[in-house]
Amino acid sequence: MNVLVTGGTGFTGSALVLRLLDAGHSVVSLDHQPGLDAGKLRARGARLVTGSVTDAPLMQRVTQGVDFVFHLAAAFRELDVPDTHYENVNVDGTRNALEAALQNGVSRFVYCSTCGVHGNVAHPPADEDAPIAPADYYQRTKYEAEPIVRAYGKRGMSTVILRPAAIYGPGDPERFFLLFKRVAAGTFPMFGNGRTLYHPLYIDNLVDAFMLCLDPTRGEGGTYLIADQDYCSIEELVQEVAKSMGREPAIRHYPIGPLIVAGHLCESICKPIGIRPPIFPRRVDWYRQNRAFDIGRARRELGYAPTVDLREGLRRTAQWYVDTGMLPEGTLAHEPHLSLQS
Repeated sequence: MNVLVTGGTGFTGSALVLRLLDAGHSVVSLDHQPGLDAGKLRARGARLVTGSVTDAPLMQRVTQGVDFVFHLAAAFRELDVPDTHYENVNVDGTRNALEAALQNGVSRFVYCSTCGVHGNVAHPPADEDAPIAPADYYQRTKYEAEPIVRAYGKRGMSTVILRPAAIYGPGDPERFFLLFKRVAAGTFPMFGNGRTLYHPLYIDNLVDAFMLCLDPTRGEGGTYLIADQDYCSIEELVQEVAKSMGREPAIRHYPIGPLIVAGHLCESICKPIGIRPPIFPRRVDWYRQNRAFDIGRARRELGYAPTVDLREGLRRTAQWYVDTGMLPEGTLAHEPHLSLQS
């Protein structure tokens, strides 16, 4: 099929583009920046277009002749922009993509939302019908686009919504890197009791879920939480990161109250003057907001079955950080595995 992937040069998008190419599909990747893997994607046969989903005429052009759209483009960790930027990209940009897809006869539109729309999970594990309680402008705008997707689904175009958990893996330049970096330093600061629940999602498992959506008999009109098989506490996650590196860091506990205040204060000072704050509420939320989910609906209706567990996923990720020089040689205390660069 002819497939468009918006956000196609990002961490998740590039992994999906490569899998689609491996499966024999023709792929157009749209992103507002070239991305680290642009050369690799182009060499493998993807057509790369630089531009924004906020550009409605551009969306009309890139959806012409397309059978299938994976809409991954989003404003995510952009901290030196006004809140309206998130609205423009995550809501208006999604509407642009949907309208163009409908007008150009796209058969299916898959929208990548986020598990964050559920906010802090009061009664874990949460399923798709759990309360919607977004905690910030990113989560709020990602959820605001969901009913728009469903509305277009009622106009004759097949739609699916996926809500991924915390994505990580080789190719991730920052999401889990700080965990590995702190563990490598030998001491990990844990604010709070460390029992907050966290649900990781290895990149290959997420791409498996996307690929299942290519089957028109699966997921029609549905909304699905996508995560690894198991969730854990954040302290257990740190311990597993340490095991993947062959290390035993000291985990030191500190009260979380001052960190919450510091996060809000830094953001309120830095955002108006366009400076990226060193600490911000979303980062603090990692220590205190439960994220634990029931993936039963995705199993039953999509046939989703995560194959890479946390220990193996972290091992591959640690090796990738070393292979790419993000962590220095010798960081992994155990016998090194084969390079993942190839």
